[in-house]
Amino acid sequence: MAGQRQYSSWLLTYLTHQRSGTLGAEVPKRERCPQGSNCSPHHQTCARWQASPPSFRMLFGASRALAGGRSYQSWRFFSRSGTLANRSRVPPIGFAFDIDGVLLHGASVLPEARRALSILEGDNPLNRKIPYILMTNGGGASEKDRSKRLTEQLGFEITTSNFMQSHTILKSSTHKYANKPVLILGGKGDVLRKVAESYGLRQVYTTLDVKAWNPNVWPFHDLTSEERTSAKPIDFSTTPISAVFVFHDPRNWALDIQVMIDVILSRGIIDRSRPVGDATSVELIFCNPDLLWRSEFPRPRLGQGAFREAFQAVFKALTGAPYPHVQYGKPTKATYDFAEKMLRARMKELHGASVVGPDIQPQFYMVGDNPESDIAGANAAGWSSVLVRTGVYDPVDGPPAHNPTHEAENVEAAVRWAIDREVKRSA
Repeated sequence: MAGQRQYSSWLLTYLTHQRSGTLGAEVPKRERCPQGSNCSPHHQTCARWQASPPSFRMLFGASRALAGGRSYQSWRFFSRSGTLANRSRVPPIGFAFDIDGVLLHGASVLPEARRALSILEGDNPLNRKIPYILMTNGGGASEKDRSKRLTEQLGFEITTSNFMQSHTILKSSTHKYANKPVLILGGKGDVLRKVAESYGLRQVYTTLDVKAWNPNVWPFHDLTSEERTSAKPIDFSTTPISAVFVFHDPRNWALDIQVMIDVILSRGIIDRSRPVGDATSVELIFCNPDLLWRSEFPRPRLGQGAFREAFQAVFKALTGAPYPHVQYGKPTKATYDFAEKMLRARMKELHGASVVGPDIQPQFYMVGDNPESDIAGANAAGWSSVLVRTGVYDPVDGPPAHNPTHEAENVEAAVRWAIDREVKRSA
């Protein structure tokens, strides 16, 4: 009898909403999860919700759906009723997310981020995990350390197999410099020296090493005790630098630009007064073209792209022309090709080799906040692109420089739109 009374109460709640025209309203407070707003995004861990009769859960799903709601319960209802009967025909879908301005603002997690990832982890009308990678133009740490930190921040497991930062691509493109001296820029201390060594580079030096070798290289900065500890002793008068890699945003633009110019104009030997060899013998590689990036500060901050422009402006003023360079990072083709390989590998890992065969074309979605990098790169790669309004892009400033496939308020709205789109296209 108690069970019947409980069911009758739930049914009465539904009928009351139906008669009053509030079919899409939330469950009354007394019937909702005691955790309130702290409940999981779709009540998966809510004991009261799970204890309710399945019939009521379906009725509630229907009410949400008829009211235009987007809860997973409404998706489940229509899946059972046949609207999504063809969901098995939905092609493989993969998502790539920018991080800053899409999932995070600095160290703060955007509220929609966890809900979006929950959907991709299986809480969706396809009843399956949807592969995704985090694809950022940031960097400055090892992939292992950064993915561990992201796991702690986001509450979902992020590994090196679904995390890509701006310099990750160098793992597969630096073999010719494995045994040659190279200079790397960016990051704190010698953190990126260790990252570069993990990529297979064996002779890695920093501008702090150069400053420690000869303080007169840039007399307007004194090394801190921490910087001096991280410096490696080396005689740069006999060490030919073969390439300069700008891994991450430099911390001391003046010192770094000076050392880069010294290396390039001397063609590898920093204090050589008469250069020998090809004027472009030192290869220059930048990993991130972003002029701006979003932090917790109200306005966007200057990024590695701004540093590149500053260096090239000085170099052109000295020589009459900019120095040729290789550019990685979004929106470059090389970076999106690398990301697609990662997504295909994730699809194979989650769903088997059959979903990534030569006759199957997955649908890839890039969700980003920067039209110049996220949207431009995705469009050029033939992906679908979704521009969110939680980062660099602000519609108040006018239309984006590159038109996305879709604009969304936030990352959760972007994911829901993309899945709905694929379901409808496969019907």
